[in-house]
Amino acid sequence: MEAVSRRSFLKITSIAAGSSLVLGFNFLNDAVAGDIADAVFSPNAYITISNTGLVTLMAPNPEIGQGVKTSLPMILAEELGVKWDAIHIEMAPYDPKYGGQVAGGSGAIRGRFAPLRKAGATARQMLITAAAQQWNAKEDECYAEDGYIIHKPSGKKLSYGELAAKAATLPVPADAPLKDPKDFKIIGTRVHNVDNHKIITGQPLYGIDTRRPGMLFAMVSRPPAFGKKLKSFDDTETRKVTGVKNVVQADGVVAVLATSTWAAKKGRDKLKVVWEDASPLESTAEHEAAFAKLIETKSDNAARNDGDFDKALASGGKVIEAVYSVPNLSHAPMEPMNFFADVKDGKADLFGPTQVPQAMRSEVAKALGIPPENVTLGMPRQGGGFGRKLRPDNGVEAALISAAAKAPVQMMWTREDDIQGDYYRPASMSKYRAVISADNQLIGWHANAAVLTGGSATMRNGFPAAAIPNFRLDNHSLKSNIPTGPWRGPTANAAAFGDESFLDELAIEMKKDPIALRLELLEKAKNQPAGQAGYNIDKFKSVINLVSQMSNWGKNTNKNTHQGFAAYYSFNTYVAQVAEITLINGMPRVSKVYCAVNCGRVVNLAGAENQVEGAIIDGLSHALFSKITFDKGAAVQKNFHSYKFLRMKDAPLEVIVKFVPSEDAPTGLGEPGLPPIAPAVANAIFAATGKRYRNLPFELGAQKSAPKTRA
Repeated sequence: MEAVSRRSFLKITSIAAGSSLVLGFNFLNDAVAGDIADAVFSPNAYITISNTGLVTLMAPNPEIGQGVKTSLPMILAEELGVKWDAIHIEMAPYDPKYGGQVAGGSGAIRGRFAPLRKAGATARQMLITAAAQQWNAKEDECYAEDGYIIHKPSGKKLSYGELAAKAATLPVPADAPLKDPKDFKIIGTRVHNVDNHKIITGQPLYGIDTRRPGMLFAMVSRPPAFGKKLKSFDDTETRKVTGVKNVVQADGVVAVLATSTWAAKKGRDKLKVVWEDASPLESTAEHEAAFAKLIETKSDNAARNDGDFDKALASGGKVIEAVYSVPNLSHAPMEPMNFFADVKDGKADLFGPTQVPQAMRSEVAKALGIPPENVTLGMPRQGGGFGRKLRPDNGVEAALISAAAKAPVQMMWTREDDIQGDYYRPASMSKYRAVISADNQLIGWHANAAVLTGGSATMRNGFPAAAIPNFRLDNHSLKSNIPTGPWRGPTANAAAFGDESFLDELAIEMKKDPIALRLELLEKAKNQPAGQAGYNIDKFKSVINLVSQMSNWGKNTNKNTHQGFAAYYSFNTYVAQVAEITLINGMPRVSKVYCAVNCGRVVNLAGAENQVEGAIIDGLSHALFSKITFDKGAAVQKNFHSYKFLRMKDAPLEVIVKFVPSEDAPTGLGEPGLPPIAPAVANAIFAATGKRYRNLPFELGAQKSAPKTRA
């Protein structure tokens, strides 16, 4: 077992007034954890055991709906040896002493699992030592259970509350033993979200619920298109609107401050703003034309280049070609962008939704010209993120408005602001070519992708890399002033659609079962690798085999039901899905989705199922309906009437999720369930109708061109 140094792991503080044991600990991600300097310790990063036995955990990672406010305390409670209902959880504010406080990359559980286990085990060991000393007994005669230390020979027991003060005086053990996983009582069970009751009853939880004394509501007039900037404005009529208190200019925008959001919006509507062109006003049609040219050329440096694809191309085998495309997407979290800021006396008090509190603090400090330590940041529960709040622009904007207005403000975006002012999932187009030999083997693969600036549409080490002897990936970046950013399952969400749909096309062309072809390729990657495989072949096969069993793949007897398969690896997690299509009046409807997941040990089974089910619904929604297009720099879609989401009538009747049993540490889960669903559905639609849909979102009823084949 890895030793835990006193300096980098635990710091004990005795709280005399409450007779409490306070355990601060290092929350750093394993990737950067180590014997770090004292700066990693914080009075806010702690477990508190009160004299009543109540255990309080300050949850450090932003809660954006992925369930970490519930699952992180489960890890701690398991090792600590307490009942779940003895835990009280609070969201922590930002503090450097917590280490990496980030919600992104499906990394919270993956990074916190080992440190939290160590924190709980260390606290448990100290309580055992305290009890043994009080009883003058041997420590190995004592054990922890449900908030008590019990003496095996006598049956005597003391509660954690009774032992807290004594434990606080003890030295910290360097290497407290962890529980044997076979003894887990909490990890791996179903636990309801700790905020369920508050969410259902509408209690204040979110940044948008923030109310502070003297606070004004701010709405901003932003450029109507990317490529325009503020030239001048006239606020004469705005200041006449009842409730409007001020109008300020900050960082190239105009903000209206009022006593309510409605008054701020009405005041903004009355602004007379003149905008001028600052850079080219781009349109989606121009992007698509540029993509079409780029995918016909090789990049200067291939992202991956195994073997010699050009040689395979000239070998005389059958060549299959197809082009896939995905559109820009808005994140559109249900809670629109907002942030509270109170800037005065060289300090900034912030409160609001962010996935990157450290970046938020540093960017606000930079914008205001104040030291980062003068910025305090509290984090509420967030109504969705999906990567949008990896950008700190909402907090920076609120801080600049507060500084200009010399008042506390809550900056509010409307839904239209949110959809038209996003950092979008970058659109991309990918041309695929494959070579099939005379003996019906896949000997060549080339994916040539073009994507807007800041994005990627190929996974360098993903499947089927290493399984095909001549394998090349090219990436082209189209420079654009359309802002782009990570969107749930970055890169994987685009690459999976093309990769897994094209593999299905090849299986049909080769007259092989789509699942059998993938298993065949995985065997080649294992026994005859053409290069390094960035994935675990056995884990990949585990989910493919499980979903095949779950869905009764290949044994369907219902002529009106058709299945499509896809599998993908992302964020250290393996996911395989079978989408089931039912034809209703000749039109396909997704009726059922089977999903198998290998994500290591599952901490909260209920939360894990919710994450995967939600990812499937999210991915299906965007596969069927959603896109952002631009006309002269402006997003055409403005609200949910034009930026469409899945309605209940279009949702699958059933989503069935199973996890491959695993003793491995947890891997990512918030994102991996999304990438396979679009290709699984596309492949099912082909099975049902014989039509290929290669552009997202699907235009059901419109047949796409057949794959090009040349001998």
